Amino acid sequence: MKISENTSVAMPVKNMIGIIIGVAMGIFAYTEITARLTSLETSRELMNADLLKKSEQTTTDSEQFMLLEELYKTVEKLQNTQEQNMTNKVNIEFTQKQLEKALQDIEILKDKVRQNGKSY
Repeated sequence: MKISENTSVAMPVKNMIGIIIGVAMGIFAYTEITARLTSLETSRELMNADLLKKSEQTTTDSEQFMLLEELYKTVEKLQNTQEQNMTNKVNIEFTQKQLEKALQDIEILKDKVRQNGKSY
């Protein structure tokens, strides 16, 4: 079989229309896929740009630093209060011991006074 520029090909119109429709559908699908990929890449780039801008914002960072500083101050106040309470506990225990000793001494003195009032 020899093929040249002058070789004629006989094909039914039905087949030719099918081939043209198939090629058109392929081109349409390629165009849609390309457009979708471009859209997704653009969205990704915009999202990355937004993330970079947000990470460079100092207002959020300064607000967080202020909150941390306030928390540290509160913790220091709580620690001071706790230390004072511990000191108070020691003082209360000491005072209780002193009071118990004073009550014992009072009882001893009462007993002595009672014994002095008795006649032997």
